[in-house]
Amino acid sequence: MVTDVPVVETPTRRRRKKESSRDKRPRRQPRYQVVLWNDDDHTFQYVVRLLSDLFALPHLQGWQMANKVHYRGRVVVMTTTREHAELKRDQIHAFGRDPDVRRCRGSMSATIQPMEG
Repeated sequence: MVTDVPVVETPTRRRRKKESSRDKRPRRQPRYQVVLWNDDDHTFQYVVRLLSDLFALPHLQGWQMANKVHYRGRVVVMTTTREHAELKRDQIHAFGRDPDVRRCRGSMSATIQPMEG
């Protein structure tokens, strides 16, 4: 006599994809831009000094960036990791007022934004 034995389907094993060398490489952190915004309460000399003191930019490069922020309304000062961008933004906000402008009440404005692309 033959007994009916139930057929049990076992799940099939999924084949693991071979890890390529691409998967083993360390992933880069997303990049962020530090953006300096224009205003009418700071002189070019102040902007150049800020860029020189906080970003170690040479005088000529600082002057070029001061022109960009003045005429375009904003300038990207640095592209870096999020944590470093936040630090630099906070340093800009803490830089203080422009002593050459009476109506100046504080530092320039800066933001960070994720790098596009």
